[in-house]
Amino acid sequence: MSEVRYGLVGAGYFGLAIGRALLKEPSASITRIFDAENSANAALVLGAKVSASIERLCASEDVDAVVVASPNWAHAEAVLVAAQHGKHVFCEKPIALSFEDCSRMITETAQAGVLFMAGHAMNFMRGVRRAKALIAEGAIGEVVFCRAVRNNWEEPQGEVTWKKRRELSGGHLYHHIHELDFVQSIMGPAVSATMAGGNVAHLGPGYGNEDDLLLMTLEFGNNTFAALEYGSAFRWPEHYVLIEGTMGAIRIDLQDTGVEVRTPERTESSLLHRSQAEDDDRTAFYNRGAADGGVLFGNPSIEPPLWLRGMIEEELSYFHSLLRGEPAVAEFAALTDGSAAAASIATADALSLSLREGRKVLVSEITGR
Repeated sequence: MSEVRYGLVGAGYFGLAIGRALLKEPSASITRIFDAENSANAALVLGAKVSASIERLCASEDVDAVVVASPNWAHAEAVLVAAQHGKHVFCEKPIALSFEDCSRMITETAQAGVLFMAGHAMNFMRGVRRAKALIAEGAIGEVVFCRAVRNNWEEPQGEVTWKKRRELSGGHLYHHIHELDFVQSIMGPAVSATMAGGNVAHLGPGYGNEDDLLLMTLEFGNNTFAALEYGSAFRWPEHYVLIEGTMGAIRIDLQDTGVEVRTPERTESSLLHRSQAEDDDRTAFYNRGAADGGVLFGNPSIEPPLWLRGMIEEELSYFHSLLRGEPAVAEFAALTDGSAAAASIATADALSLSLREGRKVLVSEITGR
């Protein structure tokens, strides 16, 4: 396509940021918007028309591709309607709140012959790409263990949004699926999963009903493992991924921003984002909002910080390039063939089942294979 015309489903904080990112591409336009609450403002900002429903947006002749940035629980419907109308789709994470829905979305977009890309933006961080390249080169030997920690403290809010309701967002596990996806992109799909935790410090008005402390163990076979820790019950915030190999280690720090590689022969430091300015902006952002990190996002009247805008621009630019016929990049293949989304949701479902039933769960119990 010489020009790609986009329909935007969901025009809140993140959807509006995606729209702005797309308009930086000279061959992209936003023609249609559907959002029950934010359409009018977004249409004005992005120069688009308002559609009365997802169906009408997807059926519009002036829409070539649909971007789904609605709340998590509504992703599946929008993707399936887009596929039915033969539209290419970019869907924000998590693409669904169950492996069953995820599988149906992947199947129906494939049958429709349309591109379906999952918005797992962490894959587009420069430092993450560098870490994966080093691992592929064998710089740290065989990866045997990953630890991912994403925790903070949250105060009660005047309004409990959908993000704090487990049945709508999936809770921390699904809403913050980036680290789970990243760990599996390095180690492969988990074989078994165990999760403990609960809501230990956020009961009562102003909190919602999501679990605020989750401790996860993943086993991948061949004596390889991962441990993940998510939640909002932690007064000492931390956000990092540590990758341990037989010949070295890599630490990706998403709070005191940067990437460090250590082997017996060398130590290497690099940026996490595209520039020092973006890294500094992320560090300052976390320092300012450490006590409420999980509720800082969501106000459509506020633009995302510099570092987050950079991530959004990178992944949407890639999606746009594919629609214009440019060649695919091998390292991103799992984002457009459904495998990354399917693996992350399957493991999340296995972890959820483990918590409910108090036992180790084989991921094959979820996938049936």
